[in-house]
Amino acid sequence: MPQIVGKEIGPIAYGMMNLTFNSEPLPTSQQHAALTAALASNSNFWNAGTFYGPRTANSITLLQSYLRIHPTVLPRIVLSVKGCYDQSTRRGLGTPSAIKAEIDGVLDQLREVGVEKIDVFECARVDPDVPIEVTLKYIDEEYVKKGLVGGIALSEVAAATIRRAAKVTTIVSVENELSLWETGVLRNGVAEACAELGIPILAYSPIGKGMLSGTIKTLDDIPANDVRRYMPRFQPDTFSINIQLVDAVRRLAEKKGCTPAQLAINWTRCLSRRPGMPQIIPLPGSSNEERVRENNVLVDLTDEEMDEIDAVLEGFTVVGGRYPEGFPIDG
Repeated sequence: MPQIVGKEIGPIAYGMMNLTFNSEPLPTSQQHAALTAALASNSNFWNAGTFYGPRTANSITLLQSYLRIHPTVLPRIVLSVKGCYDQSTRRGLGTPSAIKAEIDGVLDQLREVGVEKIDVFECARVDPDVPIEVTLKYIDEEYVKKGLVGGIALSEVAAATIRRAAKVTTIVSVENELSLWETGVLRNGVAEACAELGIPILAYSPIGKGMLSGTIKTLDDIPANDVRRYMPRFQPDTFSINIQLVDAVRRLAEKKGCTPAQLAINWTRCLSRRPGMPQIIPLPGSSNEERVRENNVLVDLTDEEMDEIDAVLEGFTVVGGRYPEGFPIDG
C-alpha cells in the first residue's frame, strides 16, 4: 500500500471537488453517503479544497458536518487540503500572509471536530509573482516544523518547479492531471522528475472529467451550465473526434470485464510498475455513492493489456486543450 506523510493510504484516492463545487448544492445526505462509501472502499486519502464551493459550503465545511456525525473515522482519514487560490482572478496566492490566512482558517474551522493537524497542504497554483522558494519555506518553517501540517504537496506544476521545490523542502506528492485522455506528464518531464526525487503523483481527472466513463455519448449529456461546456475538448468540433477514444476504451473494458471508468483509473495506477515511473495514485472524484464504489475497484492490467492500451493511444490524438486559454495550468 502507498504511504504519504508516513501514513498508509488506499491505492486509489478520493477527490472531494464534486461534492461541493456545483451550480446547485447537493443534499447533505448525498455528500455524506459518498464520503462513507469512499472510506468503505479503502479510499482514505481525501483531497479537499478551500475553493471547492463558497466558504460557507466548501470542502472544509462539509468535513465539519461529516465529522460531527462520524467522529470515530477521523484517525482513518489522511486529509490533503488544497488552497491559496483566487477563483475570480484564477491566480495562485503564495505570499506568507495569504498562506497564514488560509491554513489558520482551515485549522480554526476543523479544530471544533478534532482536527489538530492538516496532513498535507498544497497551494492549488503557483503564484507567478512570488518565488516558489518563498512560499514553501514559509509553509515549512511556520507549519510543518511546528507540527500543524504533516507535509507539503504541489499542484499543477512543471518539472522545473518540482526540482526547485525539492531543494527547499520535502515534497510529499505532486497533483497533476493524468489519464488516457491527458498523458502530458509522461512526456514533459514531470513523471521523470517525480521518479528521480521519489515523489508520488496524484493523478487527478483519471476518467477525463467524466468523458472516459462512457456515460457521455453526446454533448447533450452534459448540462448547459456545466463547466465542461467551456472547455476546448467538449466543443462541437472537437467532441465528435474525442468520442472515438471513449469508444476504444469501452471496447477494451468490455474485453477486460470491467467498466470503462475502472479501466481508465487502473491504467494510471498500473503505470507505477513500469521502469522509471514514480508511484502513481489515481484521484477520481464523484458525488454518487455507487460511482465512488465502482471507481475504487482494483483491476490489475497485465503488461500485454497495458501494451494494447498504448497501441490505442499511439493511434489517436485528443483534440483541444485541457482548459480554456488563460487558465493557469503549469507552474
